Amino acid sequence: MSNLTDPNTDALRQAEARYESEVKTNLTRNYIAQLLHGMLGQTGFRFVNAPTFLPAYLMMLSDGSEFVVGLGLALQAFGMTLTPIFGASLIEHRKRVLPVGFVIGGGMRSMVFLMAMAGFFLEGQATLIALLVLLGLFGIFEGMQGVVFNFLTSKVIPVSKRGRLSGIRNFLAGGVAAMVAWIGGEYLLGDTPDQIGYSWIFLLAFCLTTCGLLMLVMLREPEPPTVREKLGFRDRLSEIPALLRSDPAFTRYFLARTMATMGRMAMPFYILYAGQSMDLTGQTLGIITFAFTISATVSNLIWGFIADRKGFRAAYLLSILLWVLSTVLLMFADGLVATVIVFIGIGAASQGFRVASMMLTLEFGSRDDLPIRIAIANTASEIAGTLGPLSGGIIAAIWGYESVFILSISFLLIGGTIVKLFVPEPRHAKPNFK
Repeated sequence: MSNLTDPNTDALRQAEARYESEVKTNLTRNYIAQLLHGMLGQTGFRFVNAPTFLPAYLMMLSDGSEFVVGLGLALQAFGMTLTPIFGASLIEHRKRVLPVGFVIGGGMRSMVFLMAMAGFFLEGQATLIALLVLLGLFGIFEGMQGVVFNFLTSKVIPVSKRGRLSGIRNFLAGGVAAMVAWIGGEYLLGDTPDQIGYSWIFLLAFCLTTCGLLMLVMLREPEPPTVREKLGFRDRLSEIPALLRSDPAFTRYFLARTMATMGRMAMPFYILYAGQSMDLTGQTLGIITFAFTISATVSNLIWGFIADRKGFRAAYLLSILLWVLSTVLLMFADGLVATVIVFIGIGAASQGFRVASMMLTLEFGSRDDLPIRIAIANTASEIAGTLGPLSGGIIAAIWGYESVFILSISFLLIGGTIVKLFVPEPRHAKPNFK
C-alpha cells in the first residue's frame, strides 16, 4: 500500500512524474548496466542451461540413464518452483531491491562454483549426487533471481525499449557464449569428455556470471512513489486468488505459459537423440552448442524487433511455431549437419519463448503487484518445468525419445492456442500504476 492512497491527488501525480523523470535521466547509464549484466551473466548461465553440456555430463556420470538426466533437470526446476513467491515477498515492500538482488545472485553463482569444485575433488557416484543436490539449490536461487531481476528491469527500462534491450543483450551474450562453447568443447573437453573437463566448463561459467553481477554496481535504481505494505508470507498467498480473479487476461496467459513450458520436457533429450546417429565427442558437443547459442544470438535481434513493433505476444506465438517445426524436423534428422540445422531452429525458438514469456509477464496489471505476478507466472511455469523433464525421462526410458517429442509438441501447441485465442495484446490496456 502507499502512503498516498488517492490515485487522483496532485501529490501522487507529481510523485509519478518525478519517478518517470528519474528513469529517463538515468536511462543510458542503467541501460548499459543492464546490458553488461545480462551479456556476461547469460553467457555463463547458458553453459548450465544449454541442452548440451549438462545433459551429456549427467548421462556420463549416470552410466547412460535417461531417468537421471530428467531427474537432474527436474530438481533444478523444482527448486525454481519453491521460491518465486518468497522472492516477491522479499522485495514488494522495498523501494530499492538491488541489495537483495546481489545476495540472491551471489548465492546462485556460488552453486555453479560448487558444481565445478565437486568435479575437481569428488569421484564416481559422489560427484553425481553432489551435482543433483547443487542443481536443486541452484534452482532455489534461480527462482528468486527471476523475480528480483525482472522486477528491477521493469523499474529502470521503459516498456517501449525492453525488446531492443533484450535483443541486443542476448545477441552479445549469445555471441560470446557461442565462441566460448566452441573453445570449451574443443580444448576443455576434447575427444573424450571427462569429469575434469566439464568442471572447467562450470568454473568458466562461474567467472563470467560473477563479472556480470558486478556490472550492476553502476546501476541507479529509482524509488517508486508507491509500494505495497509488508505482509507475512501466508497473508500474501491468501491474496493471490483475488488477484487472479481481478485480471482474467493475466490468468489465462500464465496458464497458457505453464502449458507451453511443459514442452520443455524434450530439451535435455534433443542431444541424446542426436547421439544415436553420431558420437558425442567434445568437438561435436562444442559445434552443436555453438550452433544452438549463435542461433539464439542472431534471433534475439529479430525477437527484439518484433517485440518493439508488434509486442511480446507476437514474439511468443512465433517462437512456439518455430519450436514445433524444429522438433518435428529433429525426428527426421540424421548426422551432424542435419542436427546442427535443427539445433539452430531450437536455439532461436527456445530463446524467443524464454524472453517473450518473461517480458510479457511484466505488461499485465499494476506496478505495485508486479513482483507477485512475476512470482505466480514463474512458479506455475517451473511446476511444469519440474514435471516435464522428470516425466520426459520416464517416457524416454519406456517408449523412446519420439514419444517425448510428440508430447512436447502437443503442450507447445496448447499453450500457443490459448494465447492466440484468449489473451489480447496487454500493451493496448490502460496503464495502472497502482
